[in-house]
Amino acid sequence: MAGITIALSKGRIFEETAPLLRAAGIFLLDDLETSRKLILATNRTDVKFIIVRASDVPTYVQHGAADIGISGKDVLLEHGGAGLYQPLDLNIACCRMMVAVRDNFDYESAVRYGARLRIASKYVRIAHEHFAGKSMHVDLIKLYGSMELAPLVGLADAIVDLVSSGDTLKANHLVAVEEIMPISAHLIINQAALKLKRKIIQPMLEIFSAIVKENSTAHKNL
Repeated sequence: MAGITIALSKGRIFEETAPLLRAAGIFLLDDLETSRKLILATNRTDVKFIIVRASDVPTYVQHGAADIGISGKDVLLEHGGAGLYQPLDLNIACCRMMVAVRDNFDYESAVRYGARLRIASKYVRIAHEHFAGKSMHVDLIKLYGSMELAPLVGLADAIVDLVSSGDTLKANHLVAVEEIMPISAHLIINQAALKLKRKIIQPMLEIFSAIVKENSTAHKNL
């Protein structure tokens, strides 16, 4: 049986995924921090990794270039999730999708009186659905980075972005005014691969599920 390919992105998701992979007996043979390789071998001949941009992980899995991926809920919602099996919330890389404004902007009054707001975000699908659900008319401005700058220079009234500690908002005189949803990383699997490579994928899925359940129980008992 052919092996499996796992799509991952560098950064926080990879760092917090590493303990799950070790528990499944999977170790990289290269140092991710120093290697320039985009296809990485592991201690198992039937498992390899490809390193891609976070926003591209669902695309690689959807089209079968990778069998498994680990992707943030934010990325999955923007992607749409077509053709993907999403069996498990790994409860890692946790943060919140928030609406944020300048600290001197009266967001509540603007919403109350039906002001048409300009919203900057790279998460335009999430932003659109959120404000549509509140029956608010907004103008969406697509940005790819430095989101906090948009309200400061008058490009937008508010932003929709991921917030972890809130330190970046505070440093730029912004404040979070509304939580849209909690965000965490999810395991995603190509539907065809789940059928054709179940003997490799299923044990891995069971180990991940057990660890997530154990961590959740431990957190509740704190």
